[in-house]
Amino acid sequence: MTTKASTTKKRSRTKSTAKKEVNGKKSSVLQIQNLPLGNIKPDPEQPRKTFNKDTLQQLSESIENHGVLQPITVRQLNGHYVIVMGERRYRASKLAGKKTIPCIVRTYENNDVIEVQIIENLQRQDVEPTEEAEAIAYLSEKYAPTEIAKRLGRTDNFIRQRLKLAGLIDGFKHFVRNGEMTISLGVGVALFAPEEQQMMLETMGEDFNAHQINRMIKDQTYDLEKASFDVADKELLPKAGSCIECPFNAANQGNLFGEGKMVCTKSACFETKKNKSFLNLIEKSKQENIILIPEIRKYWADEENNQMIISQLEKSGLKVYLLDDVEIIENPIKPTMDAIKIEYQHYDYSEDELKAELDEAIQSYKEDLETYNSAEKNGFVNGIVFHPETYQNKEVFVKVIEKSKNESTEYSAPLTNRKMADCTPEEQIIKINDREIRKKQIENNKQFEEVVEMIRETKYINTKKALSTDEMVAFSISLFENNVDYMSQQKYFSKFLGDTSKMTKVEMVENFKKKFKKEIFHKLIRYMLTKQVHFGESNHVNNLTNISFYIAMQGYYKSKVTGIEKEYAERRDKREAGLKERITVLEKKIQELND
Repeated sequence: MTTKASTTKKRSRTKSTAKKEVNGKKSSVLQIQNLPLGNIKPDPEQPRKTFNKDTLQQLSESIENHGVLQPITVRQLNGHYVIVMGERRYRASKLAGKKTIPCIVRTYENNDVIEVQIIENLQRQDVEPTEEAEAIAYLSEKYAPTEIAKRLGRTDNFIRQRLKLAGLIDGFKHFVRNGEMTISLGVGVALFAPEEQQMMLETMGEDFNAHQINRMIKDQTYDLEKASFDVADKELLPKAGSCIECPFNAANQGNLFGEGKMVCTKSACFETKKNKSFLNLIEKSKQENIILIPEIRKYWADEENNQMIISQLEKSGLKVYLLDDVEIIENPIKPTMDAIKIEYQHYDYSEDELKAELDEAIQSYKEDLETYNSAEKNGFVNGIVFHPETYQNKEVFVKVIEKSKNESTEYSAPLTNRKMADCTPEEQIIKINDREIRKKQIENNKQFEEVVEMIRETKYINTKKALSTDEMVAFSISLFENNVDYMSQQKYFSKFLGDTSKMTKVEMVENFKKKFKKEIFHKLIRYMLTKQVHFGESNHVNNLTNISFYIAMQGYYKSKVTGIEKEYAERRDKREAGLKERITVLEKKIQELND
C-alpha cells in the first residue's frame, strides 16, 4: 500500500530531477538546483543582445505570482555559474526580486555552448532579424543552409535570405533594428559589396529614405528575363560564363526577388554582355543583309544617347533607318481568353462579353497573320528592330518608305519634319525652344509620377493624423473632376452598405452608420487621393487635381519631395545652360548674316 507521505516524496523527487535524451538514449539524471541569483552571470558571448522591456516586465509579473516554471541551464566557470539558456528568465527573476532560480547545471565545451545558445535563440518567435542573420551566418561555417533549415524548422529560402542579410553593413542594420527598413529591402541592399553599401548610405544622408534606396537598387540590378542576350550562353563572355549558374544571379542566392526570379547584381558584367550582344547584332545584320532599325523617331534623333547609337551604326558601315523611314510588320501573337481577361480586368464584363472580345481579337489576329505571311510578296524584307538603351530586339519584316529627292532639303516642308542641319539659324532656335518646352513637359510628367510612386510606397494611406485642409481641398477637386458613377458605387463600395438585398433604404443607412468609423473615412480618402491623379501628359503644374495633390503631399513628405525636385532641377539647369550657349552661337550667326 502506498502511503500519502511516500507519494509526496515521489512527486518531490520527480520535480527536482530531469532526464535528457541524446540520439534516442537517456543520459544521466540531471539535478534541478535552486541557485542564488548572485552566483549566476550572463554569458558575454551570448548571441542574443536585445530584450523587449515590455515582455520582460510581463514575464517578471508572472514569475512573481507563479515562480519560474522552466529551469534555466547553466555551466560552472571559475567558481560561479554562466547562463547557457534562459537569460530572459534570469533577468525577469531579478526584476521580480527573487533571490534564487531553478537551474540545471551541465558541462559543455566552449564551441558547443555557442552553438546551443544560437539554436535555442533562433527557435524563439521574437528574434531580432539582424541578430538572427548573424547567428545563422555563424552556423553556416559548420553546416550547409539545408541542414540549418532542418535544425531550425525553417525553409531553405528563409535561411538563404538571412545569410544574405548578415552581409548588411552596420549603418543599414541600424535601420532594420529600429523598424525603419524592411527585411526585404535590407536583403536587397545586402546584395551589394560593403563599399557599395557604404556609398548608398552616404548618398542617402542621415534620414532613412526607402524610396531612394529602392531606386538605387533598381538602378544597379538588372532583370535577366528582359536581357537582350541569351542568359544561358556561356560563350558570349567566356570568363563570366552563363548567367544561369552565376553566383551574382539573385536566383542562386535564394528567391530574394520572388520564386525563381533571375536578377543580375553585377552591373559591370551585365553591361559588358549587353554591349557584346549589340556588336553581335550588328555583325549579324551585315553578314545576313538584315536591315537593323533602332526604335528612334526623327524627333528624338538629336538626343545624346540616340546620337551615340546612330553614330555606332554608321561607323559599322550600316545605312541608318529610323522608325519614320520604314514600314514594319510584326509577327502577331494569337490572343487567348486569359490575355483577354487581363486586358479587360477593370471592366465588369460577363463571360459572353469576354468571349465576344476574344472572337473579335482572333479575327484581327487572322488578318494580321495573313498580312505577315504575305509580307515578302509585297516587297518587305527581313529586319530587326532594337531598343536603343536595352538593346532588346525582335525580328520583323520591313520596307523602306520611298521619298522624293528634294524632301530632306525642301524648306517648304513643315519645320517639325526637317532635320536641324536643314534649318536656318532662326529656325534652329525655334526648334530648340520647342523641344525644350516639350522636354520640360515630359520631365514634369515623370517628376510628378515619381513623387506619386514614392508616396504610394510610404505609409501615407494608413496615417491616423486628421486630414489637413490641403488634403480636403485636393479630395474635393478630385471628386469634382472624377465623378463616381452608379456601377462603380456598386462594384467598389457595396461592402460599406452590407447585404442590401433585404434592406430598405433607411435600414441601409442605419447599417452603414453602425459600421462607420472615422478611420475608414480617412483611409478611403487617402486611398482615392493616390489613385485619382493623372499621369502621361498631366502633371503637377498643368492639372488641377494633380496640383492640389502635390501641394497636399508636401505637408507629409516635404523633404522627400524636395529631394526629387532637386534632382530634376539640377538636371534641367545643366541642360539649359548648354542650350543657352548654343543659342548664343546661333544668334551671333544671325547677326553676321544681317550685317
